[in-house]
Amino acid sequence: MATGATTLLAKSDEAGIKSVVVAGVEIETERDGQLWLHFTPHDPRRYVSAADVLSGRIPNDRIEGKLVLIGTSAAGLYDLRTTPLERAMPGVEIHAQAIESILDNALLLRPNYALGLEICLALAIGIGIIIVVPLLGALATVLLGIAIIALLGVLSGYLFVSSGILIDVVYPLVSSTVVFLLLASINYLREEKRRAGIRSAFSQYLAPELVEQLTREPDRLKLGGETRTMSVLFSDVRGFTSIAESFRENPSGLTELMNRLLTPLSRAIIERRGTIDKYIGDAIMAFWNAPLDDPDHAKHACEAALAISERLDALNEALALEAQNGGESIPPMEIGIGISTGLCMVGNMGSDIRFDYSVLGDSVNLASRIQNLANSYGLRILICPETAARCQDALAIVAVDDVRVKGRKHAVTVHTVLGGPELLRDPKFRSFRTAFETMRAHYLRGEWIEAMNALEASRQHYDDPRIYRLLDIYASRIATLKRRSSLEGWTGVFTDMYPGATELLTTDQNWTATQPWVEGS
Repeated sequence: MATGATTLLAKSDEAGIKSVVVAGVEIETERDGQLWLHFTPHDPRRYVSAADVLSGRIPNDRIEGKLVLIGTSAAGLYDLRTTPLERAMPGVEIHAQAIESILDNALLLRPNYALGLEICLALAIGIGIIIVVPLLGALATVLLGIAIIALLGVLSGYLFVSSGILIDVVYPLVSSTVVFLLLASINYLREEKRRAGIRSAFSQYLAPELVEQLTREPDRLKLGGETRTMSVLFSDVRGFTSIAESFRENPSGLTELMNRLLTPLSRAIIERRGTIDKYIGDAIMAFWNAPLDDPDHAKHACEAALAISERLDALNEALALEAQNGGESIPPMEIGIGISTGLCMVGNMGSDIRFDYSVLGDSVNLASRIQNLANSYGLRILICPETAARCQDALAIVAVDDVRVKGRKHAVTVHTVLGGPELLRDPKFRSFRTAFETMRAHYLRGEWIEAMNALEASRQHYDDPRIYRLLDIYASRIATLKRRSSLEGWTGVFTDMYPGATELLTTDQNWTATQPWVEGS
């Protein structure tokens, strides 16, 4: 009406209305015909009081040749509107700003492709997050997200200021944030499931603090199998079969005894960072330095063996006291423990139906073999040379014998652990160990008189029932070997030819002992 135009021309494209032409002035719009105003603050200079106009107080040139809008500004007439810049602005002023923007060609432009561009941005950022999060991790993704937000904000601001183009980056950012949070939630649930699996898999044979460490640092767990230097322990209660036979009429009593036996022995292992591999009847197999690193694995294994021995003694005392009070009479239990240190393969072993976290290797076989030999020497603990070398300065260790165990071509020097640091510092023990080592040196060279003298000296330096049988074995060997007319083929190496006994091994196949030098019990 103000322009006197008789026609109204609307231009459109595939997305909808593009612009409207009035009196030769093209007004760009959204696809639904709406305008995007570039709002300005409230300006009183736009207003002329209607009362002043009617009373003639307004000069004619103030309104002559201008477009005049008549409206209200009183709050009670309900024509106040909120704009991005003002909490309350009269609706008539908003119309005035719209006309000014049209005439000055200052309308904001939101192109018809804007929505498609925003959707594409949302999809691109969302897909990027899905790809990048697993590769970069959460922290790097957050930093990248902050950089993208800043970049989009700068781009949107630049287009707004320089060209008046409106690109809404809020939608892409909100949608990508939702994708990120969804991924984070999925990863959290997956991590919780993984931790629950680790707890379930290891809680039965690892110390609780080690299980928690694994759940906090699951990357330290390699379930696929890996080669490590490890210490392996085998323990077996001697004569338990006959004890079990005495419970044939009382299976629940045998179960209770097994639990009373295995519980303290297992705790001795777990408390020293050991991993229980399996129970084989009354026997226990355990290992150290997996699944978590343990630089002192050999020392911890030996300390566990000493603790097992002490706790078995405590159990024997408790059972003897119960027998005195009318309980089941159970003979004292003895135990053999073998420890070997070396390269092993550790990981999930088994089939596609069932598998366990276990260990394989030559050290496993050696630990089992020397465990079987321990009782032959009247000792509870035997360890391999590598284990002894790692613990020599921390525990009371003595070299016992050179033995070729079944399944191995070369002999190994087995050692025993008699005590901890306190015993190691005991002058009597040190004197005993020196005398015993001297005896073995003479013994290996075939110097029988010197060996016997050193053996007697070792008896005098240290009086411990645990080594009586070992000393008696060497006394018997030396006495027998002294009667030999020749030392041809003598190597000083013994072999476990059959369970529970060792025989003299020489390089001469025709020269064999007439009886086992160490009789089985």
